[in-house]
Amino acid sequence: MESINLITDFEKIKEFSNESSLKKVAFEKLSKLKLPTKKSEEYRYFDIESLLEKSWNLIRSTSAGEIKKSNKIVIEDGVVKELCDGVEVGCSNTISIDKEHFDPLYYLGHILAGDIIAIRVKKDTKITIEHHFTQPNSLLAYRVAIFVDSNVNVTVDEKFLGNRAEDSFILFGYDIFLSRDSNLELIKSQTLKKESFTPIASHRFKIDENSTFEWKSFDFGSGDGLELANASLHKQSNINSNHLIFAKDEARRGVVTKYNHIGEHSKSNQLAKTILQDRARGIFDALIQVENSAKYTSAHQNSKAILLNDGAYMASKPQLEIYIDELEASHGSTTGQLDEKALFYLRSRGIELQEAKKMLILAFANELIESIKDESAKNLIHRDFELFYYGKSEIECINSCHNCEEMILK
Repeated sequence: MESINLITDFEKIKEFSNESSLKKVAFEKLSKLKLPTKKSEEYRYFDIESLLEKSWNLIRSTSAGEIKKSNKIVIEDGVVKELCDGVEVGCSNTISIDKEHFDPLYYLGHILAGDIIAIRVKKDTKITIEHHFTQPNSLLAYRVAIFVDSNVNVTVDEKFLGNRAEDSFILFGYDIFLSRDSNLELIKSQTLKKESFTPIASHRFKIDENSTFEWKSFDFGSGDGLELANASLHKQSNINSNHLIFAKDEARRGVVTKYNHIGEHSKSNQLAKTILQDRARGIFDALIQVENSAKYTSAHQNSKAILLNDGAYMASKPQLEIYIDELEASHGSTTGQLDEKALFYLRSRGIELQEAKKMLILAFANELIESIKDESAKNLIHRDFELFYYGKSEIECINSCHNCEEMILK
């Protein structure tokens, strides 16, 4: 394990780039974009410099050794440890890199990562992917490429676990390639404690003709984290993305995206809902770009945020960049407090103030949670939300009480 400071050891980063032609291209792009600072638009509201200025123990992903057969894919510190049926997993350094990505850390991640984990899905399936982090005070760099074959429908339920990775920096990301007529639903759930690791996830999505990508991210907790994505939409392709964030204390949580409509009749629909408490900061920085080749595009984005007290802060910036007239597009942003009229109505029905607030917050979040098609994944998101907000969950109680609800109902 070697030490690295991302600002002062730039020559060491250059040495890593000599490992493959892909990394050389990534280094050329990184050299042009430069490492982000607090003045970088995508990181303006996120404390990126504190991560870049620190000296880290560098952990790079490596080729998998012995892999255990399981009902899920487990990636521990960048290495595949468990593998389920229905997918092929290997390592690669020859995938195509997105040369138009806006995020320099996308390229840095490709340079620092060792072997890229390549997952190919050839038949309809549901997959659980668990990311386990065990190393404290470390920089872990790894990337995962997902290839979905034509006419294949996939649901991926994604979780992040890392109680032993205190004060670590996780530089992670997906390169997702959807072939023609395929469908992928990616459901991510992540609850971060204040003293836990800080993830920066920088993704690339290539959505081919007639394919649909459903991206649903659920981020809770008191720890910092940021997710960035660059997507290209080809003819008659679709991306529907929902983001739910609930942050407390002084957490900084958010999404930064750029959706580029290239083909005709492509569609994007993005909805972010953010709940902020204490001195937490929420970030929604989203750009929809419609090229002159993308006639009859439908593009919509919206950000809604609730501030539970005066110290909370929301940075919301929905944007449209359009180079054609024949399209349907909209964007919007609202930030405010809980509806006083709704609170008054609930209290007039005998409901205590705190319980009324909980009901309104849950109703606000439920629109996105209920959009999940898979029932078991939906219940897990409900559980994670309730555990973070209430400190307990009715679903968790039912799951752990050995069917005592049957006795109660009798």
